[in-house]
Amino acid sequence: MQYTSRESGSKDLEADLIDSLEPVVRGLGMSIIELSSSRQKRRGKAPGSVKIRIVIFKEGIIAVDDCSRIHRGVMPRLELAFPDSDVYLEVSSPGTDRLIKDGREFVHYIGKGVKCYRTDISGWTEGILLTADEKEIKLKGENKEITIPYGIIAKARLNGALF
Repeated sequence: MQYTSRESGSKDLEADLIDSLEPVVRGLGMSIIELSSSRQKRRGKAPGSVKIRIVIFKEGIIAVDDCSRIHRGVMPRLELAFPDSDVYLEVSSPGTDRLIKDGREFVHYIGKGVKCYRTDISGWTEGILLTADEKEIKLKGENKEITIPYGIIAKARLNGALF
């Protein structure tokens, strides 16, 4: 697993969208965990469509009302960004067993249950996430703290059983 800083990556459509939408989402008390986009072209000269999927995070439970507020808040910006396209927006929570795709996500889950498949022991390590930075995470396991560098994490996910 890697820790990919948003600033260090090359600018693409999704990074530009995050930069545009993050102030709105933060203003509503949440943050963007993941954003993905896809385009579908239509035949002829008719405009195509754009589908945007946003995964949001906030402390506590994310309710349908939270997703609706984000939808209403960001949709005008998306319509301005894609004026000649039909825009479809899906907003969701990460869920209790989310597959963690990048090391930068861990900071959102401090205090939550996490399990990591480690390449150094060919097995799972689980615990409560204590800290996360650009190099490693620290879990509180059974009676001890475990530090795991990103380089030995093959995959990781939230562990809803430990919430």
